[in-house]
Amino acid sequence: MSGGQAGDGAKPDFSKRFRTDFETLLKWRRDVRRFRQDPLPEGTLHHLLELADLAPSVGNSQPWRIAIVDSAQKRGEIIATFEAENEAAAQSYDNDKAQLYRQLKLAGLKEAPVHLAVFSDEDPEQGHGLGRMTMPETLAYSTVSMIHTFWLAARAEGVGVGWVSILDPEKVSEILQVDESWRLVAYLCVGFPEEEHIDPELERARWQARTPLSSRILHR
Repeated sequence: MSGGQAGDGAKPDFSKRFRTDFETLLKWRRDVRRFRQDPLPEGTLHHLLELADLAPSVGNSQPWRIAIVDSAQKRGEIIATFEAENEAAAQSYDNDKAQLYRQLKLAGLKEAPVHLAVFSDEDPEQGHGLGRMTMPETLAYSTVSMIHTFWLAARAEGVGVGWVSILDPEKVSEILQVDESWRLVAYLCVGFPEEEHIDPELERARWQARTPLSSRILHR
């Protein structure tokens, strides 16, 4: 994948302190569901999106398309969609698991000051199709790379991000009236966290613990 802007040719010197701080950043990058309602400082969101736009993309296509959802009406419709899908998901579990599911806080849609709907253009002119003839899904993968870049940049600024996946993509696209060639990849809640935790919320809620990396590596 191609990515970012060309530098001045000088090799960067990432100090040991920087590498340690970067490791800390990765450890503290957590999915946030509990937000303070105060707005981000002026210019912060634009700066974070500019950093995210440095992410790599297949064929340098930059397929990500971002809708900033400011409308209270549209936010309300998104929340209604989430609640319907969340209830349907709860009913797919039985007994204790269903009860635990209903206790989980899975979105900060009502509290987060910023809502971003991130789409991937499935047929962008930019990039001229390079690198995606046999794997067109790399467009969506590129958009995910941008999202993760945004997430790390936000965390470095003390801003939290929550990825809401319990949504009907077609309904979201209809509510936001976006181009038919755009595919929803993520709906993000963004704002300052109400509380800070280094461990995942789902781990604290005893839904699912993390597993050792060794259990997910194969040697062939």
